[in-house]
Amino acid sequence: MSTFPTPQTWLAHRVSYGETDTMGVLYYAEYLHLFERGRSEFIRERGMSYATVEERGIMLPVREAQCRYRAPARYDDLVQIRVGIAEWGRASITFVYEIMDAQREKMLASGMTQHACVNPSGRPVAVPDWLRALFTGQPA
Repeated sequence: MSTFPTPQTWLAHRVSYGETDTMGVLYYAEYLHLFERGRSEFIRERGMSYATVEERGIMLPVREAQCRYRAPARYDDLVQIRVGIAEWGRASITFVYEIMDAQREKMLASGMTQHACVNPSGRPVAVPDWLRALFTGQPA
């Protein structure tokens, strides 16, 4: 496996019929949904839901998204989604992802999402110390 940032989260997901195209392959846009599910679990594993982050006045809209498709996932496959943070900007966070087979041996896709850190009015704000501490597992 490749070098991956820590802390990291793994999330298992079984590909449903509704997520596939007519060939039974996971539809390309669904990979971004898997990234989102993994990112939500990353936040939850650190002790806070994304809803609570928003209640505390921080929104994390996606500024950029990339996905590199390497091998297909198919209907009823169990896949493993790995999530970590690759980069911190003054007012942004870049998450990275790998989607692997059930045994975590074969990479099916990799990607990233960069998120702006904004207040409820949509204005950019510096990443708060409490959020950086939460996501890195460091004391606030």
